[in-house]
Amino acid sequence: MRSKTALAFGSFDILHPGHISYLKGASKYGKLTVVVARDSSIRKLKGSGALVDEKSRLEIVGSLKFVHRAILGDKIRRWNDIYKVVLRLRPDFLVFGYDQKVDMEYLRKFISQHKLGCRIVRLGAYKSTKYKSSKLKKLISSIH
Repeated sequence: MRSKTALAFGSFDILHPGHISYLKGASKYGKLTVVVARDSSIRKLKGSGALVDEKSRLEIVGSLKFVHRAILGDKIRRWNDIYKVVLRLRPDFLVFGYDQKVDMEYLRKFISQHKLGCRIVRLGAYKSTKYKSSKLKKLISSIH
């Protein structure tokens, strides 16, 4: 019997305890592959660039002991391009953080249409009033 696999997504621009909690939680569902968003995708989806470049973010996330492997996401031309990696890897679980924007209706149809059979998991927040990337970025920009 093959071991279960889990797939998590994120920018991980400023890696903080909320990210660690999310990825540790995701790793409990199986061998964890983390898709790190490309710089161009962050600009396209969030309207601003990352503070830390994609190769550095990939290396940082990949160095976490509970992450089996980290890969760069596909280049985004259309919003649903982020799910191409799901077709390639066919994980048992797709794990999302509490605040990740996900079109669940589309994702369920996508999973069904491609006969993926994976389960969607939404993890709870970890001290979201303190550890949230957007809040940390604002704090950093106010210092400079």
